[in-house]
Amino acid sequence: MILINLAIGLLTMMGCLIVQVSFSFWSFRYALRQAGEPGSGNGLFPGIRTLLLAMVIMMIGNFLQIALWGTLFFWLGEFREFYEAVYHSAVNFTSLGYGDIVMSSERKFLGPLEALNGILMLGLTSAALLGILQHLVKGQQQLHGHRD
Repeated sequence: MILINLAIGLLTMMGCLIVQVSFSFWSFRYALRQAGEPGSGNGLFPGIRTLLLAMVIMMIGNFLQIALWGTLFFWLGEFREFYEAVYHSAVNFTSLGYGDIVMSSERKFLGPLEALNGILMLGLTSAALLGILQHLVKGQQQLHGHRD
């Protein structure tokens, strides 16, 4: 059963990576468009707005990944309520680990796989946000003639 759960988990992780990369690219393209628009603004607030919207886009991507895992758990019959499956998924994905709801011993191995996946995907979200922030800072430095 471990090998079956590993195969199911790895396939789900690959799906999550596709979602994560898609939403990260979408966020980065949005930030590049915002930075390139005339009058996109000097100062702090236009950059914060761009970063906030990019973050929201990526958080939607993260939630879709949580919902993907929750749908898998529900489909496998681990939970009677879809909400409970998604809640359990969110606890796993964020590595919060409440432990108030657990899966059957037959599918328990999927929990740590999702936690590993969540750590990686949230790390990619953080890296993408940092990349956007660096791009915005570099744009501000060029706008004001600073060179580092």
